[in-house]
Amino acid sequence: MARKVDRLTLDNLGSLPGHGATCTFWELEPVRRGRIRGHEAEEKAAWLSGMLRDWGSVGRVVSVDGVPAGHVIWAPALHLPGGDGFATAPVSTDAVLLGELYVDDEFRGQGLGRVLIQSMAKDLIKHGGIGAVETFGAHRPRADVCVLPVDFLLAVGFKTHRGHPRYPRMRMDLRSTITWREEFEVAAGRLLEVVKRPARQPAPHPSPRGVPFREAGGSATRGLLSAEGPRPGATPGPVGAR
Repeated sequence: MARKVDRLTLDNLGSLPGHGATCTFWELEPVRRGRIRGHEAEEKAAWLSGMLRDWGSVGRVVSVDGVPAGHVIWAPALHLPGGDGFATAPVSTDAVLLGELYVDDEFRGQGLGRVLIQSMAKDLIKHGGIGAVETFGAHRPRADVCVLPVDFLLAVGFKTHRGHPRYPRMRMDLRSTITWREEFEVAAGRLLEVVKRPARQPAPHPSPRGVPFREAGGSATRGLLSAEGPRPGATPGPVGAR
């Protein structure tokens, strides 16, 4: 199966699996969600358009063999007011808020959720000026509330930042991600250097007066020519010959 991760844009918003194109749980506060009922897709597109223009990338879409299989959406907490209603809000000032993360039932169990989290972290590291990602996890997830299970968040690198019996605030520190990434890249670079480096040939050990060692006819024993050189008129035999 071929996996591909793309930026979330207005072109692929409508193809998001599940209710991704119409879910406004995070993007709008409850009162406004009630007012725009029936026009969720237009509101979602307007929200995404404004974020892409004013802030930058806020999502990824993962496809398997060309079929959209899942997506993730994040943004500064100011732009995801749906998070304000949680008892453990607000999100820390150095963090962005992870809102939606969804993988279609057909593609679950293939690690796509982790792929989306890693893609998000990589994008935020490049963005710069962001210390962490936070979100609200659910100890008892509900199908009608777009909140990720705590167990999933723990498995992909989040830690409990502020506990709660139902919806704790979870945090993934990007500085730890950067440190791990740098250490991995250094280790990988050293490994490649060792693999590519040609093996060194052992240097010959000089004998007295510069006469080199010579191997004796396939034997492991090494001998020396006489330091004085061959006698006049004599033809040197093999090393060690008398």
